[in-house]
Amino acid sequence: MSEARAPRLLPWVSPEGKTCFVLGDGEGFVSRMADRVEAVQLDMADELVAHADGMLGEPKLSERELRFLAGNLTCALRDVRRVAVSRGARLGEPGDVPG
Repeated sequence: MSEARAPRLLPWVSPEGKTCFVLGDGEGFVSRMADRVEAVQLDMADELVAHADGMLGEPKLSERELRFLAGNLTCALRDVRRVAVSRGARLGEPGDVPG
């Protein structure tokens, strides 16, 4: 059996908007589901950035289109940041050696 690690920040929040964590060795169902959700979030962010690049090259965008784009980019950035924080926490401090 693997050694338990620090709580993992999950890539979603509760229905009440509270931060969610999972305890375990990173091998369980919830950890695997979190890995899949993170992968989807990162892929969606990549696609949105490519779409934004195309939109911003258009000479005439309405304010509504720009607000919609900005809102979606904000959501994607929030997701990507959450993934980065979660993964960074699991890396540990520089120089740490797994036991």
